[in-house]
Amino acid sequence: MMLIVSYDLKGPATAYSELFGVLKAQTKWWHYLSSAWLIITQRTPDQLVTDLRPHIHSGDRILIAKIDTTQRPNGWLPKDAWEWIDNNFQS
Repeated sequence: MMLIVSYDLKGPATAYSELFGVLKAQTKWWHYLSSAWLIITQRTPDQLVTDLRPHIHSGDRILIAKIDTTQRPNGWLPKDAWEWIDNNFQS
């Protein structure tokens, strides 16, 4: 399944290496936008929130949602981003 993980982190990026490590440990990941990741995983949004919770600091915000793969996303991204999305969209 494809999930989108979006966040508003209050601390410096160096304080979140473990959080980023959990995201990178998923089956596949994409991170072209500074505060959003697309994740291919067998984890549900609830399970991934549980995995990430120990690495979120007070005042941080995070949102995880399943991507509806019946409709291709749209937006303004570089060509290699769209290639990744197109190659992984049905996962």
